[in-house]
Amino acid sequence: MYEEILYEVSDPVAIITFNRPERLNALTGRTQVELKHAMIQAEADERVVGIVLTGAGRAFSAGADMQTLSAISKAGKIERDDGLAQMESESRGRDVAPEFAVTWSFIPSLKKPVIAAVNGPCAGMSTAIAAMCDIRFASDKALFTTSFSQRGLIAEHGLSWILPRLLGPSRALDLLWSARKVDAEEALQLGLVDRVVDGDVVQEARKYIEDLAQTCSPTSIMTMKRQVYLHMMRPLNEAMDESNRLMAESLARTDFKEGVASFMEKRPPSFGRIQ
Repeated sequence: MYEEILYEVSDPVAIITFNRPERLNALTGRTQVELKHAMIQAEADERVVGIVLTGAGRAFSAGADMQTLSAISKAGKIERDDGLAQMESESRGRDVAPEFAVTWSFIPSLKKPVIAAVNGPCAGMSTAIAAMCDIRFASDKALFTTSFSQRGLIAEHGLSWILPRLLGPSRALDLLWSARKVDAEEALQLGLVDRVVDGDVVQEARKYIEDLAQTCSPTSIMTMKRQVYLHMMRPLNEAMDESNRLMAESLARTDFKEGVASFMEKRPPSFGRIQ
């Protein structure tokens, strides 16, 4: 089905891999459509507790493919074949809050955790995609840059929203203005990544999701994710009111009963899928 990504499900993890290693996984229009489609497929798959996004070869992604941008510039439009148009059509129609309806903001709207396993260089648009993921694990070979100022562009694809929330405004502006390269250790210090892995970063991300699947309620995970992203955009009183309502709902679920019972009986919990 896919030409520029790999999609693999091994219960409870879906792994999506940018798969243009000869181009350092530079992103074309097709790559972007395929990525969104695959993430939505994983969201709907009952086997999947979480999603890992990574790159084939030595790079996560070099960002937008400059050859593709040049072709679009000359043609004055983006070409779509029938298969790609069908994929785009299948990706529409999700019930999503308006805050998450534009480009890569759909990633925070997914019901399941998304971990960016940044295995190498990550530039431009791919930095925005990684930043929009819920958690970022980085190989010690990872390298980040925003790139946009050096192309005469602006903070694209949601970076002006997410970077200040991850790093604070001054550090976000530094990375956006200078477009300097940030290695994995500095990225960890800045808060751009959550963990640096000396070894297989994909396996580390997979293990994280496997641990969630064994010990945590998928419904709780989904609800907490929604709370965190939406409550960043809400006044405190509204966030508290919604949290009180959601807490009352959670007390009536079977997952709460199972969570208490497994604790009292000193056994692993057996939670259901998303309720």
